Amino acid sequence: MFRLDGKVALVTGCGTIGEGWGNGKAMAVAMARQGATVYGCDLDAAAARQTLDIIEKEGGKGHVQACDATDSAQFKAMAQACMERYGRIDILVNNVGRSEPGDPVTMSEETWNEQLQVNLTSAFLGCKHVIPVMVEQKGGAIINVSSVAGLRYVGKPQVAYAAAKAALMQMTSTTAVIYADRGVRVNSVVPGLVFTPLVTRLADKYAGGDFDGFVARRHQQVPMGRMGTAWDIANTAVFLASDESRYITGQQIVVDGGLIMATR
Repeated sequence: MFRLDGKVALVTGCGTIGEGWGNGKAMAVAMARQGATVYGCDLDAAAARQTLDIIEKEGGKGHVQACDATDSAQFKAMAQACMERYGRIDILVNNVGRSEPGDPVTMSEETWNEQLQVNLTSAFLGCKHVIPVMVEQKGGAIINVSSVAGLRYVGKPQVAYAAAKAALMQMTSTTAVIYADRGVRVNSVVPGLVFTPLVTRLADKYAGGDFDGFVARRHQQVPMGRMGTAWDIANTAVFLASDESRYITGQQIVVDGGLIMATR
């Protein structure tokens, strides 16, 4: 089950900052393990290459490049390059995202605009440049990576990130309905608190660098008593990309250990 043989997956943000497994890296490798050919991109070409090295060492196939997913011309060129290399795009994972602290008073307009670009516009551009390919080939699956911050306040003042991730889920549902009769499925994976290398940066931004305290608090917030891992997100993305989910579109699958169902 959940095999992706013969499919080409375009994954944005496929690299990881630092050691360990970020969501994009895990999703790219997980899809390759299920038989997909992975075309990945990241702002950091070296980080993307590390992901491809893992894929190739495990016998998988793929290609990576540097790309700013918030730039329409760059995204379009990347999608065209993927088509030229592999002839199709069956799966699109819009994974690019980043959180910056602030509320409407304390956040600069520049940060607000940048947060919307990286967390929302990047996915819009992915849909814009890849959906026509999927319509032409009569099918495809798009997975947008959102966040529980778009569903409720999760303890951090990140108004732009939360607004963008909420909008991303609505864009997912609306786009799914529009293209449902043309074979294009669009769904969201909605991670909760996930223990990735990015947590170090979040501790600097939201906890004054108190990494241990920040991690302990995040574990305590989750009813299961622990943060998730990038593989929890990757496995969900593989399911949504596979033919086993062929009757699922316009949905948000929350992967959060019960976080948003709790009141603490």
